[in-house]
Amino acid sequence: MSERPTKGDSGLDVRAAAARSLVPILTDKGSLAGLDEHSVIARDRALLKELCYGTCRRLPRLQALASRLLKQPFKKRDADIQALLLIGIYQLLYMRTPAHAAVGETAGAARLLDKEWATRVLNGCLRRLQREADALQAEVDRDESVALEHPQWLLGKLRSAWPEQWRAIAEANNEPGPMTLRVNQRHNDREAYLQRLTEQGLDGHLCLHAPDGITLTHPCDVSTLPGFEQGHVSVQDEAAQLCAALLGPALAPRPGAHVLDACCAPGGKTAHLLEQFDISLTALDSDNQRLAKVDDTLGRLGLSAELKHADATTRDWWSGTPFDAILLDAPCSGTGVIRRHPDIKALRRKEDIRQLAKLQQRLLDNLWPLLRPGGTLLYATCSVLPEENAAQIDAFLDRTPDAHATTPHDVAWGEQSGTGRQLFPDVNSHDGFFYARLEKRTA
Repeated sequence: MSERPTKGDSGLDVRAAAARSLVPILTDKGSLAGLDEHSVIARDRALLKELCYGTCRRLPRLQALASRLLKQPFKKRDADIQALLLIGIYQLLYMRTPAHAAVGETAGAARLLDKEWATRVLNGCLRRLQREADALQAEVDRDESVALEHPQWLLGKLRSAWPEQWRAIAEANNEPGPMTLRVNQRHNDREAYLQRLTEQGLDGHLCLHAPDGITLTHPCDVSTLPGFEQGHVSVQDEAAQLCAALLGPALAPRPGAHVLDACCAPGGKTAHLLEQFDISLTALDSDNQRLAKVDDTLGRLGLSAELKHADATTRDWWSGTPFDAILLDAPCSGTGVIRRHPDIKALRRKEDIRQLAKLQQRLLDNLWPLLRPGGTLLYATCSVLPEENAAQIDAFLDRTPDAHATTPHDVAWGEQSGTGRQLFPDVNSHDGFFYARLEKRTA
């Protein structure tokens, strides 16, 4: 959609754009990765993002309320109207949007979707919610999965895996994650960069666990970060930054080490390793578009790597020279980063976990022979599910005699899980992450 200069209808435009953006998620045909913020005028882009991400974050509860407000569900072809209803409920319950705008402009947006008939339905549903909000919320919240805003299957898995932490994990998933920076030590130490932020009017604090990390008090546009375009700083979660520290003992003593980043996109860990160590790095990814983003990131930072568009479950891309270290940041369920990708609540299915575990197994078995004796493989996921993490690594160790775990357990972050280390999402700190460091025995 081209930008519309008309001032009076931008409230309708942004809600219609949000509804269109949510349709692929509600119909299981896309994700928030495809959100086009430029589909609305500049001043409405933050609102568009809030409507889409916020609606997905609260989706199980919004859907339960919508089912109480409707006399009968919308037809499949009217998923855009369903999205408008969810957007309207979200505004009334979770945003400071004036009620007249949350109701009137949400209902009116149906006209921009060429569904005039829906304005009366939406208006009636949202006005009823205004009148009966407390009673309706109390009714739907009797269902634990609605109250905690997670699919029932996922809550069951969390409860089974982490009987003491499952509720805190779910609650952390429901809050937006903080914006954390990784300071490029080639340009600044983080104390000096924190001072630069303060001078720019941006508040933050040093990360507790990541030695290059700063967490901002309030998110900001990257264009306001001093030195961003010059490569002085990047945006990266604290848990993801721990990768470099874990690989440090293998890389720091070996200048020119031959390193593989097997599933590299979007390139944050690739860049961090290159910032920290004198290495020759091959960055592999099966998605060419995402690989292009890695190239852009390295270009901004003034770094270089050999980029390969290839599948890490095969070896037809491999030169035959063994690697000194391999980073396998494996495809996973993303259950540790739901707060950053709330559409996972709608898109992920219980049966996906088994398929992802099979893929992770194939990746481990395929890449291990590419590692030299004495080399290190770091396995990482942004998942909190043991099938993808501790159980996956335990099974690998059982079938791989020349592999043994060297994951440190004397660190202040996470907790021991099998032979690895599990971090849970923390409201004011890091995402959920799992790490296991493995070394190949020498003969």
